Amino acid sequence: MDSIRETDSSNSENVSLINVSNNGGTSLPSSSSSPTASRYENQKRRDWNTFGQYLKNHRPPLSLSRCSGAHVLEFLRYLDQFGKTKVHTPICPFYGHPNPPAPCPCPLRQAWGSLDALIGRLRAAFEENGGKPEVNPFGARAVRLYLREVRDLQSKARGISYEKKKRKRPPTQQIPTLPMPPPPPPGAS
Repeated sequence: MDSIRETDSSNSENVSLINVSNNGGTSLPSSSSSPTASRYENQKRRDWNTFGQYLKNHRPPLSLSRCSGAHVLEFLRYLDQFGKTKVHTPICPFYGHPNPPAPCPCPLRQAWGSLDALIGRLRAAFEENGGKPEVNPFGARAVRLYLREVRDLQSKARGISYEKKKRKRPPTQQIPTLPMPPPPPPGAS
């Protein structure tokens, strides 16, 4: 049997293997998995596994049931070392400039948007894996405050506003108004 890769031209990530037998018939792979998961679901699974690995490597090892918002903050700070976003310090001459003209020694951090999306996926994964919403460490007040602080700090440091943009409404068409005829003189009828 030969395996052939079949790709969907609209999305190069949708790749599946189809087995072609010698008699010309085709069959799908013999796995009994459900249809392919979305990119979001795959990322959520990877994030969940990464957090589980973090808990396992924690000293002392930590079970999910004992995990708190403080542990989530520890995890987010740990992830900062892998960040790719330059965040200028207040003493940097490029503080507040989105596109600095020269390199500087400021640290690389995780971007606020990435952290916010990560926490959203982990919050959903926690509940999908049997966690109760009221004890979800990813929804803890401390985590929300930390994310707000990171957003504000990065907004000032990089000169980029994270304010929600208001949707522009299409301009309404002005109906040309015709001049009104003058009012009739008093007493004329």
